[in-house]
Amino acid sequence: MAFDPGNNVTDEMIDRGGHLICNGELVAFPTETVYGLGADATSDLAVAKVYAAKGRPGFNPLIVHIPNLEAASDFAELSDDATALANAFWPGPLTIILPRKTEGPISELATAGLDTVAIRCPDHPIALSLLQKCARPIVAPSANRSGHVSPTSAAHVAEDLGDELAMIIDGGPTKIGLESTVITLAAQPEILRPGAISMSEIEKVIGQIRRTSDASEQDENKIISPGQLASHYAPNAGIRLNVTNVNAGEALLAFGPNPVIHACPMINLSPDGNLIEAAANLFAGLRTLDKSGCATIAIMPIPDKGLGEAINDRLKRAAAPRKA
Repeated sequence: MAFDPGNNVTDEMIDRGGHLICNGELVAFPTETVYGLGADATSDLAVAKVYAAKGRPGFNPLIVHIPNLEAASDFAELSDDATALANAFWPGPLTIILPRKTEGPISELATAGLDTVAIRCPDHPIALSLLQKCARPIVAPSANRSGHVSPTSAAHVAEDLGDELAMIIDGGPTKIGLESTVITLAAQPEILRPGAISMSEIEKVIGQIRRTSDASEQDENKIISPGQLASHYAPNAGIRLNVTNVNAGEALLAFGPNPVIHACPMINLSPDGNLIEAAANLFAGLRTLDKSGCATIAIMPIPDKGLGEAINDRLKRAAAPRKA
């Protein structure tokens, strides 16, 4: 694995990364959301390597990354709503699920056998450069073991996947730190995973939509989108939400100025109460506290508005009962 701990990315690195992906290898790279585990979306073997590296369930489909909406026309049925959303939010953290063209080039493994495909155009120069270099779609789920905390730095990727990758391109910390919003347009427009693009922003473009019920009520046998597993984003330590006190053996993930709860160790996602800062720090904070050896991570309440909705979604999944 080629990994230089720094973020001075050169054209030669992009060329090498693109060459590796085109030849069926796995390359981790930054997007504006989290680091992605990149592979050729048209290659069954390459996509299978992604599932193997992540230990990812076969029913959990992958997001296909493209440089622009036009690139999706080879494998997805584009609707007026899809075009409107792409024009409004791409490049950016919005994934759109569309009917899949049966004769399209995307590997069936990438769509988990579904008749739909999840696509997005990332808002990051390294990701876009790789897509242009490869001249083919790239699957890029979060570059971590399935169910673990998502990676927001190249070091996080190295910790989880290490020598299983051909290359890690270090572009520094990710800007947003949460995965993309996911909306399906395959039937009635519906938010399947909240993210940095809010429901209200989407509704301004295509009209009223609905959001899927709470993660705890979802049937894991009917997964149609990445990020829908009830237990997901989980550290090794247990999770306790909306705490007003800290028990012995617990670490604290705090939020806001002058928290009345104190613990050692403690990380404050945003001392200023800024939800954007909290989102960017969420996964790194969970990872750091998990390494402290604590039995449980106690988490203060996060306002359930704006990005807080997406943060709370991830925390509910992290706290959900885990299968043996």
